[in-house]
Amino acid sequence: MKRSERRHLKENELVAFVDRSRELLATRRREILALVTVAAVVLVGVIGYFAWRSNREGQAAALLTEAESVLEAQVTTPAPPTPGQPTPKPPAGTYPSEQAKLGAALPKLQTVYTRYPSTDSGVAARYYAANALAALGRREEAETRYQEVIDKGGVYAQMARLGMAEVLANAGQHDRAISMYKELTAEPKDDMPIDGVLMQLGRAYARAGRRAEAQQTYTRIVQEFPESLYAADARKELEALKKS
Repeated sequence: MKRSERRHLKENELVAFVDRSRELLATRRREILALVTVAAVVLVGVIGYFAWRSNREGQAAALLTEAESVLEAQVTTPAPPTPGQPTPKPPAGTYPSEQAKLGAALPKLQTVYTRYPSTDSGVAARYYAANALAALGRREEAETRYQEVIDKGGVYAQMARLGMAEVLANAGQHDRAISMYKELTAEPKDDMPIDGVLMQLGRAYARAGRRAEAQQTYTRIVQEFPESLYAADARKELEALKKS
């Protein structure tokens, strides 16, 4: 086949392809436009969702920062009042007691996790609120908040389980506390201080009167974590158990 004939053939094929494309666009124009419209709507929706989510995260983070500023505020013992004068107020940004500070932080934390429950800041606020409630002796409320954090999973879940176990131990529910401590040591995480959990487990055993298990736990700390800050405390507890 001559070069001119081959070129003519290719040109005819190109013309035929263009004609078929035009016919396809003409016959299926509505379908194509519908697909393009749907794709555009989906894209706008995805962009809008992520913008909305980012905005909520930002708002929640701002509120959490306000609550954290209260949690981190100084506790200043008020000066004794001058006879005949009203009790002096503490300096601005400080609180007269730890209880007063935690009490002031709780409503701010509640605002965060109530308005933005599924955000990272919302979960963090719920965990901090549980800690504050536990410190204030409001055990049942603390348990509820800890359980909510545990149910949501994520980075705070393990620490919430540790907090829950401590609340139970302080409330005398030794068996439940021991069970939770044992679960935490059986499933070690990089962000979970196993030596610290073992120390709490040993104390829970001791409070429950389970001396042999307490000794075994303290011995494990000394042998497996000799450089731990808890090793010295574990040795002291072992000595105390031997003398008692």
